[in-house]
Amino acid sequence: MGKRSDFERKSRDYYDTPYEAVIPLASHLPKSFTYIEPCSGKSYLTWHLSEFGGDVLAEYDIEPKNDRMSKLDALTLAERHIPQGTDFIITNPPWIRTKKSGYLLHKLIEVFANIRPTWLLIDSDWHDTKQSGKLLDDYCTKIVPIGRVKWFGNMTGKDNCSWYMFDKNKWHDYISPVIEFYPRV
Repeated sequence: MGKRSDFERKSRDYYDTPYEAVIPLASHLPKSFTYIEPCSGKSYLTWHLSEFGGDVLAEYDIEPKNDRMSKLDALTLAERHIPQGTDFIITNPPWIRTKKSGYLLHKLIEVFANIRPTWLLIDSDWHDTKQSGKLLDDYCTKIVPIGRVKWFGNMTGKDNCSWYMFDKNKWHDYISPVIEFYPRV
């Protein structure tokens, strides 16, 4: 999964979101909120967010794993897929951002951020890359680092992770907006 491991990546970057990864995000969400999950996998993130006041209004995945989920390629997500009253899009998306993939992660950020304020779980190093520059400038409002998490039972990942908030309205109330960075405490 990481750039420093020799494990073969799972197809479509399919990794269940561990509970520990969601805890740091909780304090940045309202006490109750609604959202959709466009890369739902086995619904782990949905279960975790329900403990923090989250009410999922729709779950999508390219390969649905349960009856609550609808089949949808996240790149085709549009306003018509968003139930009325949805506050956020929250997901642990595929981290793939190679030229061969068509820069999938970057395309997802643009699609999601233009629909609703979006929280994405991404590797922390992403914001230090050249390819992140325009997306950070155009959409990123917050970065909440979570450190390393255990993606495979007892095995801690080799990459630090962060929750990133993206929103097309970043510039709405600001002359010169900045990204809020919340150090780990």
